[in-house]
Amino acid sequence: MTMTISAFSFTTQDWLTIFRSEGQSGHALPYWIQGLYKNRELWKKHINPALINSLVRDFSYQLPQISDTQTATDGTIKFQIRMQDGLEVETVLIPFHKRMTICLSTQVGCAMNCSFCYTGTQGLKRNLTADEIVGQYLVVKAHLKANSPLAPNPSVVFMGQGEPLHNADAVLKAIKILGDPHMGDVGKRQMTLSTVGFLPGMQSLDTFPKINFALSLHSPFDEERSELIPVNQRFPLKDILAKLDTLKLLPKQWITFEYLMIKDFNMSERHAIELHKLLGHRKAIMNLIPFNPFPGSIYQRPTDEEVEEFKNKLVALRLRVMVRTTKGQDILAACGQLKIQKMARGAHAK
Repeated sequence: MTMTISAFSFTTQDWLTIFRSEGQSGHALPYWIQGLYKNRELWKKHINPALINSLVRDFSYQLPQISDTQTATDGTIKFQIRMQDGLEVETVLIPFHKRMTICLSTQVGCAMNCSFCYTGTQGLKRNLTADEIVGQYLVVKAHLKANSPLAPNPSVVFMGQGEPLHNADAVLKAIKILGDPHMGDVGKRQMTLSTVGFLPGMQSLDTFPKINFALSLHSPFDEERSELIPVNQRFPLKDILAKLDTLKLLPKQWITFEYLMIKDFNMSERHAIELHKLLGHRKAIMNLIPFNPFPGSIYQRPTDEEVEEFKNKLVALRLRVMVRTTKGQDILAACGQLKIQKMARGAHAK
């Protein structure tokens, strides 16, 4: 059975083409889009009933379903979200000081097989479509607004299950939809895409809106980085950095380099010195992340004292550094801990 195309997979330009194919001008288009994303009552007031019937018949208006939730002691909420085919991903709502952030998944599982990441042990089931990525945001945002009506629109990080640039076309379309003021209404600088350095997908970054970019660095040495991120053997760090150097950044825009701190592995003096060689002359901010253990992991989390000592080494070398606060660790919702353990409510993967 062919699945109907989702209405949440279309950009404004897509909708304009659809309207014209229906013999309509674009006059009513803003009401249609705002009705779809914000208030369906606008359709009744501003859209021809015959057009409504036609468009409702032709497209699907179903969103993914929340099948399970877990709340951490720090207020982080992990959502298990089921797609139309029964496959599920995890999406995380993370509380920060000024606004909430939604961590979106871009694939069911992941093919990168990073040794520090629980998702990699799941393997790749399939890519998510643009509407499934957007749908995660919409259902989690609705959950937030139902409980905190005055909360500002959440920020977005593409750091959930999957390598975003292994699914670059769908992610780019989702970014355009989420960033449209009449659709997702998320500011471009409120979106961050993180990649392990999947170079084929990185070739398309020049076409992306001016969102924030982050690279999972984790070691300045290729041998160590390849242990953590096997795809580094195909696309070594020098090639990844060369590509990042071609990106045209805004005046106050920086590339974030995520650095997972692993006890007795990548926190020595020589690591600090090499990191300075790599990043000292670049528009770089280092985001230090203490490793988050998961079942079966071979790595250990450093102590708070070790984290502070390594940060101070980098600061002494005049690198821009921040330490990411761990969120949701007690429910396996922190960085690198996302993996579907079971299908909720009897759903089965197809």
